[in-house]
Amino acid sequence: MVRVIHGCIYCFARPTHSYLNLSPGLDFETRIIAKVNAAERLREALASPAYQPAPLVLGTATDAYQPIERKLRITRAVVEVLTEARHPFSVVTKSSGIERDLDLIVPMALKRQVSVYLSVTSLDPALSRILEPRAASPQRRLQTIKALAEAGVPVGVSVSPVIPFLNEPELERILEAAAEAGATKAFSIPLRLPWEVAPLFHDWLRLHQPDKAARIMARLRDMRGGKDNDPRFGTRFTGEGIWAELLQQRLRKASQRLGLGRERHQFDFSEFRPPSKLEGQQSLF
Repeated sequence: MVRVIHGCIYCFARPTHSYLNLSPGLDFETRIIAKVNAAERLREALASPAYQPAPLVLGTATDAYQPIERKLRITRAVVEVLTEARHPFSVVTKSSGIERDLDLIVPMALKRQVSVYLSVTSLDPALSRILEPRAASPQRRLQTIKALAEAGVPVGVSVSPVIPFLNEPELERILEAAAEAGATKAFSIPLRLPWEVAPLFHDWLRLHQPDKAARIMARLRDMRGGKDNDPRFGTRFTGEGIWAELLQQRLRKASQRLGLGRERHQFDFSEFRPPSKLEGQQSLF
């Protein structure tokens, strides 16, 4: 079977396959559920008289530029609707595939209507290959940051997830490489292990990092209230305790030194206009 999706072991979208009675392991990587009507549903939502423009982000649950996007072009269709509506949005991706949509993204960047964050988890190609199978190499991601920056697109770096004793020692080096490539913003999130992701990650550690597995999980639990995962809204993206605070201090100090802002890009919503409805499209209300 041809695999056409990233296989990041830490992906917190994996449990969604369990809802469909599919495996969050192998099925997640080989049986793809595609929202082929995403652009049409977005068009309906933005065209509603009740809609008020607000920041949108593509790629927060899973990457919007999976390898299969080359064939399905779902994300491009979504971006076309946002372009027509002049609706600001952000993208978080670890894929160079976003470069295919620069013809749409660059004009929006000139109007302060788009920003992009590249996820760079490690600079080590060997680690990246086993941690994030089928995702772009670290060097390719840095090249994409450079391409976006040179095209005038506001681009930042997401050093996420941070895994203690694995990619955590690289934090400053990743920020330096991203800044050199043209990134102007940065953020990071400690590893999250919701639901079925936790046992999958445990198995991955035993296979690929047996000597570090116990230390990695102990440090993660220190940052997650003694548990594998802490789903609370106030701490799930930052962790808590001394180790989480130290990570944030390192991020803050390195970002200041490198001129990387941590605040969100400011968008211009003044040009928003509802997109036209497709011919024959019925109201949802």
